[in-house]
Amino acid sequence: MLTFLTGFIASIAHVVTGPDHLAAVTPLAIDSRKKSWLIGFSWGLGHTLGMLFIGGLFILFKEYLPIEAISKYSDKVIGMLLIGIGIYAILRTYRRHSHGNRPHSHFHTRPFLYAHIHRHTHHTVKAGHGATSDDHEHEHHGTVRQNAITALAIGVIHGFAGFSHLFALLPSLALPTLTESLIYVGAFATGTIATMVLFAFILGLVAFKAVIRDKQVFLKWFTFMGGILAVAIGILWLIHPV
Repeated sequence: MLTFLTGFIASIAHVVTGPDHLAAVTPLAIDSRKKSWLIGFSWGLGHTLGMLFIGGLFILFKEYLPIEAISKYSDKVIGMLLIGIGIYAILRTYRRHSHGNRPHSHFHTRPFLYAHIHRHTHHTVKAGHGATSDDHEHEHHGTVRQNAITALAIGVIHGFAGFSHLFALLPSLALPTLTESLIYVGAFATGTIATMVLFAFILGLVAFKAVIRDKQVFLKWFTFMGGILAVAIGILWLIHPV
């Protein structure tokens, strides 16, 4: 039990004290709203798999791996990834809100084929619009799926590239038995995923509340600041990794 708690607490500290971890998930979680927990789960799973993969390589080929080179270039990879995520979020925010108050048309098939022109943002579509509501719901599910896949991929790259992450798993190698080592690694993985799920869920909940309360200005700036955070942390990682 003590081994499990140690690994679990270590994972929480590892995630929370890594601004690059939080910045990577923030824009995607905000964009996914009610399904934001899936973004946290995907990133946490990917991050764990990436860490285990590089950890296995280190154990098997530590005499041949260029540790310093990997550590040096991994930070640049993470920095560029964060900048890319942030710019993507900012551009999506601009495209989504820039035409929100302009009249635009939608086609309906019930009770017959017709089109009507009206004003609304993509986030304030009500169920009364019939097919339009279904279209936007389908579009949002597609966005969430894309965000989850992106989060998984980034998590894997993040866990693999961040060679310093190995130090978080080193205690497992010092444990006396294989069973205890596996318990520690399992607890670390559980804590990593749970922490990121909670963080992403909170962000998504805030964004979702803004949607249902029609707080479009707040949602726009909340999303925009999430992108800015990712870009800022990415630049920091390129200049001077923490």
